[in-house]
Amino acid sequence: MNLYVINFKGQTTVGELINPEKGSPGAAEDMEAAESFIQQAMEIILQEAVKKATNVKEKVCEWRSPEQLKELLDLELKDTGESESKILQCCRDAIRYSVKTGHPRFFNQLFAGMEPHSMVASFIIEAIKTSQYTYEMAPVFTLIEDVLLKTMMKLIGWEEGGDGLFNPGGSMSNMYAVNLARYRYCPDFKEIGIYASPRLVMLTSQEGHYSIAKAAALLGFGTKNVYVVPSDNRGKMIPSALEEKIQLAKSEGAVPFFVNATAGTTVLGAFDPIDEIANICEKHNLWLHVDACWGGGALVSKKHKHLLKGIQRVNSVAWNLHKMLMHAYYLILFKLFFFSFYKCLLQRCHCAGASYLFQQDKFYDVSYDTGDKSVQCSRKPDAFKFWLVWKAVGTRELEYRVDRALALARYLAQEIKKREGFRLVIEPEFANVCFWYIPPSLRNLPESPELWKKLHTVAPVVKERMMKKGSMMIGYQKHGDKPNFFRMVVISPQVSKQDLDFVLDEIHRLGKDL
Repeated sequence: MNLYVINFKGQTTVGELINPEKGSPGAAEDMEAAESFIQQAMEIILQEAVKKATNVKEKVCEWRSPEQLKELLDLELKDTGESESKILQCCRDAIRYSVKTGHPRFFNQLFAGMEPHSMVASFIIEAIKTSQYTYEMAPVFTLIEDVLLKTMMKLIGWEEGGDGLFNPGGSMSNMYAVNLARYRYCPDFKEIGIYASPRLVMLTSQEGHYSIAKAAALLGFGTKNVYVVPSDNRGKMIPSALEEKIQLAKSEGAVPFFVNATAGTTVLGAFDPIDEIANICEKHNLWLHVDACWGGGALVSKKHKHLLKGIQRVNSVAWNLHKMLMHAYYLILFKLFFFSFYKCLLQRCHCAGASYLFQQDKFYDVSYDTGDKSVQCSRKPDAFKFWLVWKAVGTRELEYRVDRALALARYLAQEIKKREGFRLVIEPEFANVCFWYIPPSLRNLPESPELWKKLHTVAPVVKERMMKKGSMMIGYQKHGDKPNFFRMVVISPQVSKQDLDFVLDEIHRLGKDL
């Protein structure tokens, strides 16, 4: 009897039936080949994705159009495996043509920089290749997540405790909060569905993240049952407008149950007045969630934690550690209620009781089997990444990174004010610096619809030129009635004042002829 055997190098051979007691023929040789491949690949990663990708003298990206990139890359999957040298070249190409988000001149998103401890933790997680649904499968990582959650709840100010999970995205964390709020208000919904509840309404500001509307669609509320609350000219939710929207929903026969406040909006970096919103939510018995995915990092800073004043009063918090704190994952935290029903809210809301995983007669404390709290089954132990960072650098360094990032944002704002042709959209409150570049040809035009129309075309062209040159990456967008402007996000510890000066110089070089 014959059996196909695929060795590590991808070559397919036909051999005799393997005897399980003797092991696979050539197994030792295959492991040697595996180790050799990993060593070679790690050298490529160190040279190309770490050293070169963080070197300010190198390009942020090697831009190619989709059609060009399809021609450059060998993307076809074949019946037989390819040579080791070809696979290593695929690794090089994947790095070469990807955006180098660790580059000191990458400012395009709400994440940037290279954190070596988080990177090493990622390697360890992939090498161990476990899943964090039960303690028996992930004993170390289960305890690490537990410690992290408790420590972060203390930063929020929940002295009585709480519960939480690390999740694959800030959007997912916000959706968890919505689902928990609905379960608290209407626990029968889990089994009976939509017939168990009245028309439920969620409220969020006009600057809130779009994941709230997505949660409404995914969880069956409908996007028309998301009431949008106006924000002021700095992007903060207006508490009196929230009160009006709540009363409107009630007058229509609907039941408001959930309010989403934002600590650090995506574009302007605004912080909603949590204390005032909490007063309103307590008055109407509404679940108050804070989307602190971007601004949560301020909690580690004595100087800036005032931005989240009142956060200890909220019911749940979403926090993206991969942003300001240089980690690579997200989490949802919710406050522990003193009533016994709500102490296990995360578990009650999401549990399915799979008997092949969550046996209650195990030989250890099954309260450490956290998988049934999650809507996922398999879950990567990503808490390890941030734990290793925190363990390596300490709380003081995390605080320093936040303070330094915000100080650099202030520096950039001051430099923008000094330069002809640059204008702030708004004075920055956090690490978002939003500004226009006005080319020489437009500087003498009076402020009018004609100027705004022409200015609207500037940022997209400058963005195209910087991408094709590879010199830097910065995002742009329009906002309300404002024409396109640049949004600089200063996070990375590798960024210097010289890099920020370069950005302004480079924008002028790329756009002065427009």
